[in-house]
Amino acid sequence: MSRNPIKSVFAVALTMVMTVAMSLLSEGVYAQNKKSSQAETPEEKARIEEQRRIIKELEQKIEQDEKRISSIKKDKSTAQQRVTSITRQINSRNQLLNRTEREIGHIESDITRNDSLITSTKRQIDYERERYAEMVREAYRNHQQNNYVTYILASESFSDAARRIANIRAVASLRATRLQRIDSLNSALTRQQTTLAERRKELGEVQRKAEVQRDKLRGDVASAKQTMKLLSSREQAALRAKMEREEQLDVAISELRKLTKGNTEGASFSRKTSNLNLPVVGGSVRKYKGNMAEIVGERGAAVRSIYDGKVVDVRRNRISGKYDVFVAHGEYITSYANLDAVSVEKNSKVAKNGRLGVIGSSVNINTMEPEYKMIFGIYSPSPKETMRAADCFKKK
Repeated sequence: MSRNPIKSVFAVALTMVMTVAMSLLSEGVYAQNKKSSQAETPEEKARIEEQRRIIKELEQKIEQDEKRISSIKKDKSTAQQRVTSITRQINSRNQLLNRTEREIGHIESDITRNDSLITSTKRQIDYERERYAEMVREAYRNHQQNNYVTYILASESFSDAARRIANIRAVASLRATRLQRIDSLNSALTRQQTTLAERRKELGEVQRKAEVQRDKLRGDVASAKQTMKLLSSREQAALRAKMEREEQLDVAISELRKLTKGNTEGASFSRKTSNLNLPVVGGSVRKYKGNMAEIVGERGAAVRSIYDGKVVDVRRNRISGKYDVFVAHGEYITSYANLDAVSVEKNSKVAKNGRLGVIGSSVNINTMEPEYKMIFGIYSPSPKETMRAADCFKKK
C-alpha cells in the first residue's frame, strides 16, 4: 500500500509528459494545415479580377457588335459589311467562350481544393476532440485517484514543488488551448463550406453562360456562311483580301528598326539562320506570304521566340484587340501577332524558345469557322531586303 501513491505520482508525471508531447505534435499538424488553408494570395485575386475584367470587356464588345449587325439589317447595307461584322463578332464571341471555359476550369480547381480542405479540417477537428477528451478523462482519473495536491506533496524539494505547480498550470493551459483550437477549426470549416457552396453556385452560372455563348457562336457561323453565299466570287475574294489586310501588323517597322540599332541580344542571328522551331508549340504552317507566315495551332498553345533576343515592343492591335510582340535579334526583328495574352514586357530579354504568350483565336476566312493562329513576320535590318519566314524553319 505504501508504494501505490508513489506509483500514482509517477503515472501522473508520465501522463503530463505524454500530453505535452502529443500537444506539440498536433500543433505542428495544425500549423501546417492552417498554412495550406490560407485565403487566396493577392496575385491570385489580381488574376481573377483581370480575368473578370476581360470577360466583361468582351461581353460589352459583343453587345456593340450585335447592335451594329442589327443596324446593318435595317439599313439594307451590303452583304460584305454584314459578313465583316459577323466575322468580328464570331472572333469576339469565341474569345469570350475561351475565357469563360478557362474561368470554369479555375472554379472547378477551387472547388476541388476547397473540398480537400474541408476533408482535412474535419479530420483535424476529430483528432483535436479525441485528444481533448483524453485530457479530460485523464484529469478526472487523477482527481479521483491521486489529485494535484498529492502530486505536489510528493515533491522532494521546494524547486521540485515549483516545477510541479508549473506542470499543472501548463496542462490546464494546454486543455484551454486545445479547446480554442477546436472552436477555431469549427469556424474555419463553416467558412470553407460556405465558400464551397458559393463556388458551386458560381460554376453553375458560368456554365450556363458558356452554353448560351456556344449556341450563339454556332448561329453566327451559320449566318456568316449563308451571307457569304450571297456574294459573287469577285466580292468574296475582295472581302478576304480586306480581312487579311486587317490582320496584318499595324505598325511601322521602320520605327522599330531604330530601336534595334546596336542591339547585342541575339546578335548571332542572320538571314542564314535556319533549323529553328516553329514559334507555336505543336503548330503547323498553313501558308506563306512574303516575309510573313500563318502558323495554326491548338487553343491555348504557347507562342515562343524563335531565337534569343530583346523585346522591343508589345502592342495591342487596334482592330483585333489581340497583342503583337516584336523581338530584336541583333538588328533583325521578328513579330508575333494575334496573341490572346502576353508573358513578356517591353525591353525584357528572352531566350531561344522562351515563352512570349498564348496563341489567339481568329476566323478562317474560307470556312468562317473559329480557329487559332499566330501571324509570324521577320524583317532584315535593311528596308530593301525581304526575307521569307519559311527559311528560318527549314531543317538541314
